[in-house]
Amino acid sequence: MKLRGLAAAAAIALGLTALHAAPASAANILANPGFETGLDAWTCTGQATTVTSPVHGGARALQATPAGNDLARCAQTLTVQPGTTYQLSAWVRGGHVFLGATGTGVDASTWATPGAQWTRLTTSFTTPAGTRQVTVHVNGWYGQPAYLADDVVLDGPGGAPDTRPPTVPANVSAGNPTGTSLTVTWAASTDDTAVTRYEVSRDDAAPVAVTGTTHTATGLTPDTAYGFRVRACDAAGNCSAYSPPAQGRTAGDTTPPPTGEIRYAPYIDITMPSPSLTGAAAATGVKNYTLAFVLGDSTGCNPAWGGTIPLADSRIIGDVKALQAQGGQVVVASGGAMGPYLEHTCASSAALLAAYKKVLDTVGTDHLDVDVEASIDIAKVNTALKQLQAERGTVVSYTLRVQGQDYGVDPFSLQILQDAAARGLDVVVNPMLMNFGYTGNWGEAMIAAAQATLNQMRTVWPAKSDAQLRRMLGVTPMIGRNDTGMTTTQADARKLRDWANAQHIGFVGFWSTGRDNGGCPGGTLSPTCSGVAQSPYEFTGIFKGFTG
Repeated sequence: MKLRGLAAAAAIALGLTALHAAPASAANILANPGFETGLDAWTCTGQATTVTSPVHGGARALQATPAGNDLARCAQTLTVQPGTTYQLSAWVRGGHVFLGATGTGVDASTWATPGAQWTRLTTSFTTPAGTRQVTVHVNGWYGQPAYLADDVVLDGPGGAPDTRPPTVPANVSAGNPTGTSLTVTWAASTDDTAVTRYEVSRDDAAPVAVTGTTHTATGLTPDTAYGFRVRACDAAGNCSAYSPPAQGRTAGDTTPPPTGEIRYAPYIDITMPSPSLTGAAAATGVKNYTLAFVLGDSTGCNPAWGGTIPLADSRIIGDVKALQAQGGQVVVASGGAMGPYLEHTCASSAALLAAYKKVLDTVGTDHLDVDVEASIDIAKVNTALKQLQAERGTVVSYTLRVQGQDYGVDPFSLQILQDAAARGLDVVVNPMLMNFGYTGNWGEAMIAAAQATLNQMRTVWPAKSDAQLRRMLGVTPMIGRNDTGMTTTQADARKLRDWANAQHIGFVGFWSTGRDNGGCPGGTLSPTCSGVAQSPYEFTGIFKGFTG
């Protein structure tokens, strides 16, 4: 739950070229990089054209104007070599201009506000094993005037196109029936580079893309037979033939997993064996928790706890199911202070949507928290979340960095909310009341930051009433000693809780249940204790008094 400012994030992005070795061979492999033949080789959205003045080099430059929800993005897909470092740059002018590449396996974007002066944007990336295509793009930002781009360079070796499909998935079966779901499994396919996704078709309908070798089909009818076929695809778009169909039948039991509204759910580091969910619930009576964090594993867009523990780990899932059997429920949190984010490793909104579904299906919840403490592709993530919410009614929260007690969330976080609102995505806005600059009393500073966030929300959703906006607001402090020196005492916690009750906000959490003990008093910063003198689970009990 550690924070970084937008300026620092931009500086990191702009300095990426210093972190990578030079490519194997230097050559600009983009077609029409200076837009000398108009928009040839580029695919552009919105109002895009070429102009003869001003230009950076040659006779023409790109001019594109964002409008409404369109960023005026111009993109070009290229064939590359796996495991190779590429340098990407462009000369740009305008209010907000972004340069990046997708399909790289990492966040390879950068941006600037160059104004009327030509400014060079630079970034770099190393293609993952098996990657043979990337898409380079340049775009503006919502509500900004026209931007210009010229002399775009992707420096590195080109690659021969991949035309060989993977092998057909074998041993396809459909089992583990419930009244509304079946789990499809299969043996992994092989490919001359790498299999990037599988497509599962139910009864010959449009396929669902997944990254692993299992898929849980939900929303099915009880006591009904279904047939599933699976094919494998690689990064170049080559797909195998479909497997023979595997038959499965749902059970007659239609009892859904426990859901319901979650108003109070402390965070718990689920990668740590202690405390357990059921143990904490037995000690405190609190039965809802936020599980931190689900990340991408070493293979990329495949969810795992902490990026290393398998999603279906028996200890974790057994603990979750035992809590649910007692009437409890969980929120699954992705992101956090460490990576790799699913929001980075999943190259498309469809792949990210499939990863989110896999997590929620495995855990048995429909509550998802996206904790953003690094840059993300906002459009990709919000597109996936909107689709998830449209299909399932998933409750989505954004846990976001706070810039200061009088400002609220930082500018990048505010852009996330603006994009969510433009797409009609309903979210709970959950500012992290920790690790930000302040003056005066820390308890009052946390309340001021929450109130400032509420003021920002009024500009994002101007048609909503104050009562509706307060119901969309959550707060998440860090109990005891914070990372950057401030300390949330029991008195501060009570002050924040009382404000939350008076305002009738929508959610309260805190970081974290594992720290809610007095095992290291005297200001120690630790993941396993609060750093202040306290009784076991004292903060859990304080915030349990939140009634909304």
